[in-house]
Amino acid sequence: MTTAPTALTGVVPPLLTPLTAEGEVDVPSLERLIGRLLDGGVDALFALGSSGEVAFWDDARRETILEAVTGAVAGQVPVIAGVIDMQTDRVMQHVRAAERFDLAGYVVTAPFYAITGSEEIDAHFRAVAAATERPLWAYDIPVCVHTKLSPAQLLRLGQEGVITGVKDSSGDDVSFRRLASANRAAGSPLTLLTGHEVVVDGAYLAGADGSVPGLGNVDPAGYVRMHRAAQAGDWEQVRAEQDRLAALFEIVFQPTDKVGPAAGVGAFKTALRELGVFSTNSMAVPMSPIEGAAVDRIRGILADVDLLDGTVAGA
Repeated sequence: MTTAPTALTGVVPPLLTPLTAEGEVDVPSLERLIGRLLDGGVDALFALGSSGEVAFWDDARRETILEAVTGAVAGQVPVIAGVIDMQTDRVMQHVRAAERFDLAGYVVTAPFYAITGSEEIDAHFRAVAAATERPLWAYDIPVCVHTKLSPAQLLRLGQEGVITGVKDSSGDDVSFRRLASANRAAGSPLTLLTGHEVVVDGAYLAGADGSVPGLGNVDPAGYVRMHRAAQAGDWEQVRAEQDRLAALFEIVFQPTDKVGPAAGVGAFKTALRELGVFSTNSMAVPMSPIEGAAVDRIRGILADVDLLDGTVAGA
C-alpha cells in the first residue's frame, strides 16, 4: 500500500516529448519546455502521460525521458510519472525501473487489451500499490483503455489507501461531479485532477483540486492564473481565463486530415515550435507532423490569444 499520500493540487501539465527530426528525444527542447512551465508557475509535472506519447515508447525511451525530466526539474516541483501498460506485470516492471528517479508517485490506468471487469481492475491497482511505497494516481481515460473507472470503486480505493488521487480524462462531467460529491462527503480521501482542458472551470465548481491540461504545455501561465482565481473565488476571472484557453484549444482542430494524438498532441507540438520552444514538431512513428496551411492557422490562433509576442504567456 501507499504510505503518507502526497496531496497533489494545482496545475500539473502532462509533459510533451519533443523529438528530433530523426525521432530521438530532443533533450534541449524538453529542457526549454520545463523551464517555460516552471516560469509559468505550475505546481507539478506529469511525465510519460498520453500527451507525452507514452504508448509509443519502449523501456529505454521511457528511462531517457525520466532521466531528462528529473534532471531538469531538480526537485523544484514534484514530478509524477505514468507507468502505463496493458497488464499488471508490465506496469510493475515500469515501477521498478522508475524507482531510482526522484518521483512523487505513479499514474496508473486500468489494464487494457484483455477484457477486464471491476474485480480485475481492483486487483490491478492493489498489486501495483503493493509494489511501491510511492503514491498512486488512478488515470481514468476510457477513450484509450476502453474501461470507465467508476466513482464508487475509485472512492473505495482511496479510502483504503490504495490510491491517493484521480487524473480524470474521461470527458464524463456527470461521473466527475458524482465522484467529487462522494469524495467530499467521505472527507476527501482523494485529490481530484481534471484533464478536460476546456471545462476546467466547471471541474473547479464541482470540486476539482487542480488540472492536468495538455494545453498547459502551450500556455501554462493561463491555467495557473485560472487556478489562483478559483482559489480566491473570483469566478469572473476563472471564466475569462477559461474562455481564452478554449479559444487557444482551437489549434487542435486545424489539422483536418489527422485524428487522435496526431491532431491534438501534434497541434501542441506545432504551437511550441512556432513559439521557439521546440526545434521540430516531429511525432512518434507512425504519426506524421502537421504541415502546410494548418500551421499558418495555428500561428493565427496563437497571435489571437497574444501568445506569439509573449505578452500573456509570461504574465
